[in-house]
Amino acid sequence: MERGNVISAVEKSLSEVLERPVTGLTEEVRLFEDLHLDSTSVLELLMELEDATDISVDPEDLDMDDFKSVGSLTDYVLSQTAQTTGEG
Repeated sequence: MERGNVISAVEKSLSEVLERPVTGLTEEVRLFEDLHLDSTSVLELLMELEDATDISVDPEDLDMDDFKSVGSLTDYVLSQTAQTTGEG
């Protein structure tokens, strides 16, 4: 999966979770500070991303560093897609 596609999936998923359009994200946008996510919305975001990108998230493997920014979340999703497809 291409990095740009993952960022688009993050935007779409955030739009669903936040119930408002989220567009034009850069990798530097911080999920908690800039978008005001909380722990519940992060779980909703992960469920949306699982559906959008065909990844499977194991809550035991989650690290808060993965949710610092759109870029770190994109890295996480890409690592999960690589595991799912056997590329990693």
